[in-house]
Amino acid sequence: MEKQYTNNIMMIRPAAFQFNEQTAVTNAFQTSDNMGNSEEVNIQALREFDNFVLKLKEVGVNVIVMHDTPNPIKPDAVFPNNWISFHGNGTLITYPMATANRRIERREDIITSLGLLFDIKHRYSFEASEEEGEFLEGTGSMILDRPNKIVYACLSPRTSIFLLDRFCLLMGYKLVSFFSTDANGKEIYHTNVMMAIADRYAVVCLESIKDEDKREEVRLSLESSGKEVIEITFNQVLNFAGNMLQVEGSLGQRILVMSQQAYDSLREDQINKIKQYDSILPIPIDTIEKYGGGSVRCMMAEVFLPRK
Repeated sequence: MEKQYTNNIMMIRPAAFQFNEQTAVTNAFQTSDNMGNSEEVNIQALREFDNFVLKLKEVGVNVIVMHDTPNPIKPDAVFPNNWISFHGNGTLITYPMATANRRIERREDIITSLGLLFDIKHRYSFEASEEEGEFLEGTGSMILDRPNKIVYACLSPRTSIFLLDRFCLLMGYKLVSFFSTDANGKEIYHTNVMMAIADRYAVVCLESIKDEDKREEVRLSLESSGKEVIEITFNQVLNFAGNMLQVEGSLGQRILVMSQQAYDSLREDQINKIKQYDSILPIPIDTIEKYGGGSVRCMMAEVFLPRK
């Protein structure tokens, strides 16, 4: 049985981080101002990235850092979990991206480098569906309960029900899909901004699922698979409290990684519930969150592939 969390994390050090106008069409979490495309923003993003890697390594996470290439410019290269996923049975999958300037993030040289360290037994590519306007942006679109083989997904322009069904058929997962909106009624673009799953609990904004039957379906699915449901609010979602990831330290300890902004938005009772299961590692990445519209979970691609 595959574990829910891993010690191996791939991250991509950005070369040209900036506000991405193409993704902003469907990402309400991005902020635009006259600083968004400046060199100063890129330098600050690099500082945040390097500190993030340092903090993960301090608790014994094995971080595999790949470097973004300067050309072509890839504003969102720091968020690799959208274009690739790795699985314990040796499967690697690449995904179709909704915006053209994110498709160039898929890099064969990164896959080749990882293949030197890990055993890639099966490889599947979903990106041909871009031509049909069907998208599935990796573990941004899908929250995977790996041991129980369940996919949770909020449907959106970036998350196709057709491709979700294809993933489930390929990987032997059951699908729990729903629609999720923010406090203003706008469609939530990625499931991983409103939901995070750990081995024994789930952090989720259930109030974002307007359909009561679907809301109960999600709750029951989580609880029946042995997870305590820790609910978060719309405001906490805006502070990226749904964008968390459980990782494993060098001593086998479980750590929940979240941004400093997300941590600061949590109530004491929510923090105490999480600490019953895991230690918490808050990381300050304000610049990346503000202009990129993503947070710590988006920056970490978990590598579950067997080691060579």
